[in-house]
Amino acid sequence: MLIREESKLKDNLEKLKLENYKPLREIVFEYLRESILKGKLEPAQRLMEVQLAEQLGVSRTPVREAIRKLELEGLVVMLPRKGAYVADVSLKDIIEVLEIRAALEGLAASVAAERMTDEDLEKLELISYQYKKSLENGDIDMMVKKDIELHDLIFNSTNNQKLIQINNSLREQVYRFRVTYISDHDTSKNLVKEHENIIEAIYNRNSKEAMQRSTEHMENAQNFIIEKSRRKNCEK
Repeated sequence: MLIREESKLKDNLEKLKLENYKPLREIVFEYLRESILKGKLEPAQRLMEVQLAEQLGVSRTPVREAIRKLELEGLVVMLPRKGAYVADVSLKDIIEVLEIRAALEGLAASVAAERMTDEDLEKLELISYQYKKSLENGDIDMMVKKDIELHDLIFNSTNNQKLIQINNSLREQVYRFRVTYISDHDTSKNLVKEHENIIEAIYNRNSKEAMQRSTEHMENAQNFIIEKSRRKNCEK
């Protein structure tokens, strides 16, 4: 595992805004977890308790507890005599997760074309519009949020609880890739049209077309992420 001794914490992390109704350990955990998923803390980056505590404006105890919890989620690894590091993601891991995701998205869109209510279809069109406006405003966080909402609505409209559960189980693993993909301006513009194509197929109750459009949508994301990962590995 490649490790990063040089830390970028001072550039990427801010002092926490404490909320009275949440335990401090939960606030620290959620903040570090989000920082890893969004790439503010990069794969193989070392997590030093003292430095993190100082940067976040908290004591070492909640930081230590948060790191242990992140390890249980697979987002952090503990290396003997070296400490805690953000878990790296291999190219093989990326390919496996995105292959599964492409198959699931195609199936969900196909079933949704048959079962989605008119009310949910209106919601889907609204979310797609909101995604487009977020792109125009350059709001990456909102784009990610709306992309998640759009795909979750398609899955939920299938009324297939097993399919929905599988989708939810992959949420964190997919989140890292989703942020990377959506953050690229050119691909973000393509996503608008791809979303519209999927929605049109669902609107027309065309299961076969919905499956094809949704699968292609995920394959485009897969190809982008794999190519970017390979370029990054070549630079190391």
